[in-house]
Amino acid sequence: MLYPHLNGRRVILASQSPRRLELVRGLELNPITWLKEVDESFPAEISGPEIALYVTRLKAQAYWEDLEENDVLITGDTVVLLGNEVLQKPTSREEAKGMLEALSGKTHTVASGIAVTTKISGIQAKVDTTEVTFHPLEPKLIDHYLDGYQPFDKAGAYGVQDLIGFAGVSEMKGSYFTVMGMPTHLLFQLINNLKPKV
Repeated sequence: MLYPHLNGRRVILASQSPRRLELVRGLELNPITWLKEVDESFPAEISGPEIALYVTRLKAQAYWEDLEENDVLITGDTVVLLGNEVLQKPTSREEAKGMLEALSGKTHTVASGIAVTTKISGIQAKVDTTEVTFHPLEPKLIDHYLDGYQPFDKAGAYGVQDLIGFAGVSEMKGSYFTVMGMPTHLLFQLINNLKPKV
């Protein structure tokens, strides 16, 4: 068994993202999914990848009171960073279009936080970054993508695993899974670092 210390424990993924669920299952974990409304705002003095780490911890704290002794909670957050600008989930089609136009032909950073939380170990969190370079994106492609894929639930208004990734990404330095929203290699480390259940 890959995770004997998880035997008899409930693994919870605090997300309804099918992408994140697929990636967690790729590590041979079989979580249930919970979703709570969490205020994802962050203090102005926090910047860069630390934003993803802060919000990941914030999500973990929101579930703390509901966790049972042997529960294992997985939380995560992703932000797209273009220079000093933080691109979170767009609130409108116009904002999404502006994000993709800004990313066109440039290199940006995707930061994904990951936390594993238990009542025994507390909140254990890490963040990973990947640099992504886009070809120049034709306006026709951007409009087609926005209309057909509705990427309004994604940081930076795109999913690397769908059309815009296939057609637009020219180079990537770092983990593909981090860009998808789940640094699976860090999750594997955090799961294996857990203390045994009581």
